[in-house]
Amino acid sequence: MSLTSTAPALTLPAAYGSCPYDPPPAYLEAAAERPLTRTALPDGSPCWLITGYQEVRAVLADARFSADARTPGFPFLSPGQRELATAKPSFIRMDDPEHARLRRMVTKDFLVKRIEALRPGIQRIVDEAVDRMLAKGAPADLVGDFALPVPSLVICLMLGVPYQDHDLFQSLSRTLLDNSTTHEQAARAHHELMSYLARLAADKQRKPGDDILSRLVARDDLTPQETASLGFLLLVTGHESTANMSAMCTLALLRDPKQATLLRERPELIPAAVEELLRHLTIIHLGLARVAKEPVEIAGTSLAAGDAVICMLSTANRDEGLFGPEGCTHPSQLDLTRDARRHLAFGFGVHQCLGQPLARAELHIILETLLRRLPGLRLAVPEEELEFSTGSIVYGVKALPVSW
Repeated sequence: MSLTSTAPALTLPAAYGSCPYDPPPAYLEAAAERPLTRTALPDGSPCWLITGYQEVRAVLADARFSADARTPGFPFLSPGQRELATAKPSFIRMDDPEHARLRRMVTKDFLVKRIEALRPGIQRIVDEAVDRMLAKGAPADLVGDFALPVPSLVICLMLGVPYQDHDLFQSLSRTLLDNSTTHEQAARAHHELMSYLARLAADKQRKPGDDILSRLVARDDLTPQETASLGFLLLVTGHESTANMSAMCTLALLRDPKQATLLRERPELIPAAVEELLRHLTIIHLGLARVAKEPVEIAGTSLAAGDAVICMLSTANRDEGLFGPEGCTHPSQLDLTRDARRHLAFGFGVHQCLGQPLARAELHIILETLLRRLPGLRLAVPEEELEFSTGSIVYGVKALPVSW
Protein backbone atom coordinates (compact mmCIF):
# COMPACT_ATOMS: atom_id res chain seq x y z
CA MET A 1 0.00 0.00 0.00
CA SER A 2 1.40 3.37 -0.93
CA LEU A 3 1.31 6.43 1.25
CA THR A 4 -1.90 8.40 0.84
CA SER A 5 -3.52 11.34 2.55
CA THR A 6 -6.02 8.94 4.15
CA ALA A 7 -3.37 6.81 5.84
CA PRO A 8 -3.55 7.09 9.66
CA ALA A 9 -0.79 9.55 10.54
CA LEU A 10 0.82 9.21 13.97
CA THR A 11 -0.13 12.67 15.14
CA LEU A 12 -1.44 13.75 18.51
CA PRO A 13 -3.89 14.68 19.91
CA ALA A 14 -6.00 14.90 16.73
CA ALA A 15 -5.92 11.12 16.29
CA TYR A 16 -8.45 10.66 19.13
CA GLY A 17 -12.16 10.66 18.41
CA SER A 18 -15.17 11.15 20.63
CA CYS A 19 -14.40 8.07 22.76
CA PRO A 20 -11.11 8.63 24.62
CA TYR A 21 -11.23 5.22 26.32
CA ASP A 22 -10.31 3.37 23.14
CA PRO A 23 -7.22 3.54 20.90
CA PRO A 24 -7.35 6.27 18.23
CA PRO A 25 -10.07 5.37 15.68
CA ALA A 26 -7.69 5.59 12.71
CA TYR A 27 -5.61 2.74 14.12
CA LEU A 28 -8.65 0.57 14.83
CA GLU A 29 -9.88 1.19 11.29
CA ALA A 30 -6.47 0.26 9.87
CA ALA A 31 -6.42 -2.91 11.97
CA ALA A 32 -9.85 -3.93 10.68
CA GLU A 33 -8.59 -3.75 7.08
CA ARG A 34 -5.17 -5.42 7.27
CA PRO A 35 -2.45 -6.30 9.83
CA LEU A 36 0.14 -4.01 8.16
CA THR A 37 -0.54 -0.48 6.92
CA ARG A 38 1.90 1.84 5.17
CA THR A 39 1.68 5.23 6.84
CA ALA A 40 3.76 8.26 7.83
CA LEU A 41 5.36 9.60 10.99
CA PRO A 42 4.68 13.18 12.11
CA ASP A 43 7.87 14.31 10.33
CA GLY A 44 6.58 12.81 7.07
CA SER A 45 8.95 9.84 6.93
CA PRO A 46 7.36 6.50 5.91
CA CYS A 47 6.53 3.85 8.45
CA TRP A 48 4.70 0.53 8.73
CA LEU A 49 1.86 0.32 11.23
CA ILE A 50 1.70 -3.26 12.59
CA THR A 51 -1.79 -3.75 14.03
CA GLY A 52 -2.53 -7.51 14.14
CA TYR A 53 -1.85 -9.61 17.23
CA GLN A 54 0.18 -12.35 15.54
CA GLU A 55 2.13 -9.83 13.46
CA VAL A 56 3.00 -7.63 16.45
CA ARG A 57 4.16 -10.71 18.36
CA ALA A 58 6.24 -11.84 15.40
CA VAL A 59 8.00 -8.48 15.03
CA LEU A 60 8.73 -8.10 18.75
CA ALA A 61 10.18 -11.63 18.91
CA ASP A 62 12.32 -11.26 15.76
CA ALA A 63 15.96 -10.22 16.26
CA ARG A 64 15.97 -8.89 12.70
CA PHE A 65 14.00 -5.93 14.05
CA SER A 66 16.08 -3.54 16.13
CA ALA A 67 14.98 -1.73 19.28
CA ASP A 68 18.18 0.33 19.21
CA ALA A 69 17.37 4.01 18.79
CA ARG A 70 20.73 4.53 17.04
CA THR A 71 19.85 2.17 14.17
CA PRO A 72 19.31 4.09 10.90
CA GLY A 73 15.60 4.44 10.17
CA PHE A 74 14.43 4.02 13.78
CA PRO A 75 11.06 5.81 14.14
CA PHE A 76 10.31 8.58 16.62
CA LEU A 77 7.12 10.51 17.33
CA SER A 78 8.88 13.74 18.26
CA PRO A 79 12.23 15.48 17.67
CA GLY A 80 12.79 15.61 21.44
CA GLN A 81 12.62 11.83 21.67
CA ARG A 82 14.89 11.35 18.68
CA GLU A 83 17.74 13.54 19.89
CA LEU A 84 17.68 12.25 23.46
CA ALA A 85 17.30 8.54 22.67
CA THR A 86 20.09 8.50 20.11
CA ALA A 87 22.52 10.47 22.28
CA LYS A 88 21.86 8.74 25.62
CA PRO A 89 19.86 5.52 25.13
CA SER A 90 18.61 3.37 28.01
CA PHE A 91 18.81 -0.41 27.76
CA ILE A 92 15.24 -0.62 26.42
CA ARG A 93 16.61 1.28 23.40
CA MET A 94 19.43 -1.21 22.87
CA ASP A 95 19.77 -4.64 21.26
CA ASP A 96 21.46 -7.72 22.69
CA PRO A 97 24.06 -8.32 23.93
CA GLU A 98 24.27 -4.74 25.27
CA HIS A 99 20.60 -4.79 26.27
CA ALA A 100 20.86 -8.17 28.01
CA ARG A 101 23.99 -7.19 29.97
CA LEU A 102 22.36 -4.12 31.52
CA ARG A 103 18.95 -5.73 32.01
CA ARG A 104 20.55 -8.57 34.02
CA MET A 105 21.79 -6.02 36.54
CA VAL A 106 18.26 -5.44 37.86
CA THR A 107 16.36 -8.60 36.86
CA LYS A 108 16.57 -10.18 40.32
CA ASP A 109 14.88 -7.19 41.93
CA PHE A 110 11.76 -7.76 39.82
CA LEU A 111 11.42 -11.54 40.06
CA VAL A 112 7.97 -12.73 41.12
CA LYS A 113 9.33 -14.17 44.40
CA ARG A 114 10.96 -10.83 45.29
CA ILE A 115 7.79 -8.89 44.45
CA GLU A 116 5.60 -11.26 46.48
CA ALA A 117 7.77 -10.46 49.51
CA LEU A 118 6.99 -6.78 48.95
CA ARG A 119 3.21 -7.24 49.01
CA PRO A 120 2.72 -6.40 52.72
CA GLY A 121 4.68 -3.16 52.24
CA ILE A 122 2.68 -2.27 49.12
CA GLN A 123 -0.56 -2.99 51.00
CA ARG A 124 0.52 -0.65 53.78
CA ILE A 125 1.32 2.13 51.29
CA VAL A 126 -2.09 1.68 49.59
CA ASP A 127 -3.97 1.67 52.92
CA GLU A 128 -2.17 4.79 54.09
CA ALA A 129 -3.06 6.55 50.82
CA VAL A 130 -6.73 5.66 51.33
CA ASP A 131 -6.50 6.83 54.95
CA ARG A 132 -5.19 10.22 53.79
CA MET A 133 -8.00 10.55 51.25
CA LEU A 134 -10.62 9.71 53.86
CA ALA A 135 -9.11 12.15 56.35
CA LYS A 136 -9.01 14.91 53.74
CA GLY A 137 -12.58 14.21 52.73
CA ALA A 138 -14.43 14.14 49.43
CA PRO A 139 -14.09 15.16 46.72
CA ALA A 140 -10.57 13.97 45.99
CA ASP A 141 -8.46 13.66 42.88
CA LEU A 142 -7.78 9.94 42.62
CA VAL A 143 -4.77 10.66 40.37
CA GLY A 144 -2.99 13.24 42.52
CA ASP A 145 -4.14 11.94 45.91
CA PHE A 146 -3.80 8.20 45.29
CA ALA A 147 -2.80 6.79 41.89
CA LEU A 148 0.42 8.80 41.59
CA PRO A 149 1.69 8.68 45.21
CA VAL A 150 1.28 4.89 45.59
CA PRO A 151 3.64 3.66 42.82
CA SER A 152 5.95 6.61 43.45
CA LEU A 153 6.38 5.54 47.07
CA VAL A 154 6.88 1.92 46.06
CA ILE A 155 9.57 2.61 43.47
CA CYS A 156 11.27 5.11 45.80
CA LEU A 157 11.53 2.42 48.48
CA MET A 158 12.85 -0.13 46.00
CA LEU A 159 15.40 2.24 44.45
CA GLY A 160 16.39 4.04 47.64
CA VAL A 161 15.16 7.44 46.40
CA PRO A 162 13.89 9.88 49.07
CA TYR A 163 10.14 10.30 48.56
CA GLN A 164 10.38 13.98 49.48
CA ASP A 165 11.94 14.46 46.04
CA HIS A 166 8.86 13.06 44.25
CA ASP A 167 7.71 16.45 42.91
CA LEU A 168 11.03 16.80 41.10
CA PHE A 169 11.11 13.40 39.37
CA GLN A 170 7.39 13.39 38.60
CA SER A 171 7.63 16.76 36.88
CA LEU A 172 10.73 15.77 34.93
CA SER A 173 9.19 12.42 33.97
CA ARG A 174 6.11 14.10 32.51
CA THR A 175 8.32 16.37 30.43
CA LEU A 176 10.29 13.41 29.09
CA LEU A 177 7.17 11.38 28.26
CA ASP A 178 5.36 14.22 26.49
CA ASN A 179 5.46 13.94 22.70
CA SER A 180 5.27 17.72 22.36
CA THR A 181 8.50 18.21 24.34
CA THR A 182 11.22 19.93 22.32
CA HIS A 183 14.77 18.63 22.17
CA GLU A 184 15.94 21.47 24.40
CA GLN A 185 13.27 20.77 27.02
CA ALA A 186 13.95 17.03 26.94
CA ALA A 187 17.70 17.55 27.22
CA ARG A 188 17.28 19.84 30.25
CA ALA A 189 14.92 17.42 31.99
CA HIS A 190 17.18 14.46 31.24
CA HIS A 191 20.28 16.28 32.49
CA GLU A 192 18.54 17.39 35.69
CA LEU A 193 17.22 13.93 36.53
CA MET A 194 20.49 12.18 35.63
CA SER A 195 22.45 14.67 37.74
CA TYR A 196 20.11 14.07 40.66
CA LEU A 197 20.54 10.29 40.38
CA ALA A 198 24.32 10.60 40.01
CA ARG A 199 24.45 12.60 43.26
CA LEU A 200 22.20 10.05 44.96
CA ALA A 201 24.38 7.18 43.70
CA ALA A 202 27.46 8.89 45.13
CA ASP A 203 25.66 9.13 48.48
CA LYS A 204 24.89 5.41 48.30
CA GLN A 205 28.59 4.64 47.84
CA ARG A 206 29.31 6.39 51.13
CA LYS A 207 26.25 5.06 52.96
CA PRO A 208 24.68 2.05 51.20
CA GLY A 209 21.25 0.73 52.07
CA ASP A 210 19.08 -2.25 51.16
CA ASP A 211 17.95 -0.87 47.81
CA ILE A 212 18.56 -1.22 44.08
CA LEU A 213 20.77 1.86 43.69
CA SER A 214 23.02 0.71 46.53
CA ARG A 215 23.41 -2.69 44.90
CA LEU A 216 24.17 -1.11 41.53
CA VAL A 217 26.87 1.25 42.80
CA ALA A 218 28.54 -1.66 44.60
CA ARG A 219 29.13 -3.44 41.29
CA ASP A 220 32.45 -3.11 39.52
CA ASP A 221 31.07 -3.90 36.05
CA LEU A 222 28.94 -0.75 35.69
CA THR A 223 30.10 2.75 34.87
CA PRO A 224 28.64 5.67 36.88
CA GLN A 225 26.76 6.70 33.72
CA GLU A 226 25.23 3.22 33.37
CA THR A 227 24.24 3.17 37.04
CA ALA A 228 22.50 6.54 36.75
CA SER A 229 20.86 5.46 33.48
CA LEU A 230 19.44 2.29 35.06
CA GLY A 231 18.13 4.29 38.00
CA PHE A 232 16.66 6.84 35.59
CA LEU A 233 14.76 4.19 33.61
CA LEU A 234 13.39 2.40 36.68
CA LEU A 235 12.35 5.62 38.38
CA VAL A 236 10.52 7.07 35.37
CA THR A 237 8.83 3.88 34.18
CA GLY A 238 8.29 2.51 37.69
CA HIS A 239 5.77 5.13 38.73
CA GLU A 240 4.28 6.82 35.67
CA SER A 241 2.85 3.77 33.89
CA THR A 242 1.36 2.19 37.04
CA ALA A 243 -0.09 5.53 38.14
CA ASN A 244 -1.85 5.97 34.80
CA MET A 245 -2.96 2.35 34.69
CA SER A 246 -4.42 2.30 38.21
CA ALA A 247 -6.39 5.49 37.55
CA MET A 248 -7.68 4.17 34.23
CA CYS A 249 -8.61 0.81 35.83
CA THR A 250 -10.60 2.62 38.50
CA LEU A 251 -12.30 4.78 35.88
CA ALA A 252 -13.19 1.68 33.84
CA LEU A 253 -14.90 0.14 36.88
CA LEU A 254 -16.70 3.39 37.70
CA ARG A 255 -18.06 3.38 34.15
CA ASP A 256 -19.23 -0.24 34.50
CA PRO A 257 -20.70 -0.69 38.01
CA LYS A 258 -21.88 -4.24 37.28
CA GLN A 259 -18.31 -5.43 36.81
CA ALA A 260 -17.18 -3.51 39.88
CA THR A 261 -19.92 -5.29 41.87
CA LEU A 262 -18.76 -8.63 40.46
CA LEU A 263 -15.22 -8.04 41.73
CA ARG A 264 -16.45 -6.77 45.08
CA GLU A 265 -18.53 -9.92 45.55
CA ARG A 266 -15.88 -12.24 44.12
CA PRO A 267 -12.44 -10.75 44.93
CA GLU A 268 -10.79 -14.00 43.84
CA LEU A 269 -11.44 -12.83 40.27
CA ILE A 270 -9.24 -9.74 40.66
CA PRO A 271 -5.97 -11.28 39.33
CA ALA A 272 -7.73 -12.33 36.10
CA ALA A 273 -9.56 -8.98 35.99
CA VAL A 274 -6.20 -7.18 36.10
CA GLU A 275 -5.14 -9.06 32.95
CA GLU A 276 -8.35 -8.08 31.16
CA LEU A 277 -7.96 -4.44 32.23
CA LEU A 278 -4.37 -4.47 30.99
CA ARG A 279 -5.56 -5.88 27.66
CA HIS A 280 -8.55 -3.60 27.28
CA LEU A 281 -6.85 -0.36 28.29
CA THR A 282 -3.30 -0.92 26.93
CA ILE A 283 -2.05 2.50 28.01
CA ILE A 284 0.84 2.43 25.52
CA HIS A 285 -1.65 3.57 22.87
CA LEU A 286 0.98 4.52 20.30
CA GLY A 287 2.86 1.26 20.36
CA LEU A 288 6.49 0.17 20.32
CA ALA A 289 9.01 1.31 17.72
CA ARG A 290 11.31 -0.99 15.79
CA VAL A 291 13.33 -0.88 12.55
CA ALA A 292 14.21 -3.74 10.19
CA LYS A 293 17.94 -4.50 10.13
CA GLU A 294 17.64 -6.65 7.00
CA PRO A 295 14.94 -7.62 4.49
CA VAL A 296 12.12 -9.51 6.19
CA GLU A 297 8.61 -10.68 5.32
CA ILE A 298 5.66 -10.11 7.66
CA ALA A 299 2.19 -11.46 6.81
CA GLY A 300 3.13 -11.77 3.15
CA THR A 301 4.49 -8.21 2.96
CA SER A 302 8.16 -7.59 2.18
CA LEU A 303 9.95 -5.04 4.33
CA ALA A 304 13.36 -3.67 3.39
CA ALA A 305 16.34 -3.03 5.65
CA GLY A 306 15.81 0.36 7.29
CA ASP A 307 12.00 0.17 7.18
CA ALA A 308 10.49 1.66 10.34
CA VAL A 309 7.64 -0.11 12.11
CA ILE A 310 5.34 0.79 15.00
CA CYS A 311 3.88 -2.24 16.78
CA MET A 312 0.41 -1.21 17.93
CA LEU A 313 -0.13 -3.05 21.21
CA SER A 314 -3.54 -1.42 21.63
CA THR A 315 -5.00 -2.78 18.39
CA ALA A 316 -3.26 -6.15 18.78
CA ASN A 317 -5.02 -6.49 22.13
CA ARG A 318 -8.36 -5.89 20.39
CA ASP A 319 -7.71 -8.57 17.74
CA GLU A 320 -10.93 -10.57 17.19
CA GLY A 321 -8.93 -13.58 16.03
CA LEU A 322 -7.54 -14.09 19.52
CA PHE A 323 -9.72 -12.20 22.00
CA GLY A 324 -13.11 -12.43 20.31
CA PRO A 325 -13.84 -16.11 19.64
CA GLU A 326 -17.39 -17.32 19.25
CA GLY A 327 -19.35 -17.19 22.50
CA CYS A 328 -17.24 -14.41 24.03
CA THR A 329 -17.86 -10.70 24.21
CA HIS A 330 -16.32 -8.55 21.48
CA PRO A 331 -12.69 -7.58 22.27
CA SER A 332 -13.68 -3.89 22.18
CA GLN A 333 -15.70 -4.56 25.34
CA LEU A 334 -14.39 -4.94 28.86
CA ASP A 335 -15.19 -8.41 30.15
CA LEU A 336 -13.59 -9.28 33.47
CA THR A 337 -14.43 -12.97 33.01
CA ARG A 338 -12.37 -13.18 29.78
CA ASP A 339 -9.13 -15.16 29.72
CA ALA A 340 -6.82 -12.34 28.65
CA ARG A 341 -3.51 -13.80 29.77
CA ARG A 342 -2.00 -13.72 26.27
CA HIS A 343 -2.31 -9.94 25.98
CA LEU A 344 0.62 -7.80 24.85
CA ALA A 345 0.19 -4.85 27.23
CA PHE A 346 3.74 -5.44 28.53
CA GLY A 347 5.17 -6.05 25.07
CA PHE A 348 6.71 -9.35 23.98
CA GLY A 349 10.10 -10.92 23.40
CA VAL A 350 13.41 -10.05 25.07
CA HIS A 351 12.30 -6.44 25.63
CA GLN A 352 9.11 -7.41 27.45
CA CYS A 353 8.52 -5.11 30.42
CA LEU A 354 10.89 -5.97 33.28
CA GLY A 355 8.56 -4.52 35.92
CA GLN A 356 5.41 -6.45 35.05
CA PRO A 357 5.38 -8.57 38.27
CA LEU A 358 5.49 -5.33 40.28
CA ALA A 359 2.79 -3.68 38.16
CA ARG A 360 0.49 -6.70 38.53
CA ALA A 361 0.98 -6.82 42.30
CA GLU A 362 0.31 -3.10 42.68
CA LEU A 363 -2.80 -3.18 40.49
CA HIS A 364 -4.17 -6.23 42.32
CA ILE A 365 -3.70 -4.62 45.73
CA ILE A 366 -5.00 -1.21 44.58
CA LEU A 367 -8.22 -2.59 43.06
CA GLU A 368 -8.97 -4.95 45.96
CA THR A 369 -8.42 -2.17 48.49
CA LEU A 370 -10.49 0.48 46.69
CA LEU A 371 -13.38 -1.94 46.12
CA ARG A 372 -13.33 -3.04 49.74
CA ARG A 373 -12.73 0.24 51.51
CA LEU A 374 -14.58 2.65 49.21
CA PRO A 375 -17.70 0.78 48.05
CA GLY A 376 -19.46 4.05 47.28
CA LEU A 377 -16.67 5.43 45.08
CA ARG A 378 -18.08 7.47 42.20
CA LEU A 379 -17.16 10.27 39.79
CA ALA A 380 -17.51 13.72 41.30
CA VAL A 381 -17.78 15.48 37.92
CA PRO A 382 -19.60 14.69 34.68
CA GLU A 383 -17.64 12.16 32.66
CA GLU A 384 -17.34 14.52 29.69
CA GLU A 385 -15.28 16.93 31.81
CA LEU A 386 -12.41 14.46 32.22
CA GLU A 387 -9.20 15.27 30.34
CA PHE A 388 -6.81 12.66 28.99
CA SER A 389 -3.06 12.79 28.40
CA THR A 390 -3.31 12.18 24.66
CA GLY A 391 0.07 13.82 24.07
CA SER A 392 2.05 11.45 26.28
CA ILE A 393 3.83 8.20 25.53
CA VAL A 394 1.85 6.71 28.45
CA TYR A 395 -1.90 7.25 28.09
CA GLY A 396 -4.02 8.19 31.09
CA VAL A 397 -6.50 10.56 32.69
CA LYS A 398 -5.02 13.83 33.93
CA ALA A 399 -7.27 14.10 36.99
CA LEU A 400 -10.04 11.89 38.34
CA PRO A 401 -12.31 13.77 40.79
CA VAL A 402 -14.18 11.25 42.96
CA SER A 403 -16.52 11.11 45.93
CA TRP A 404 -17.60 8.18 48.10
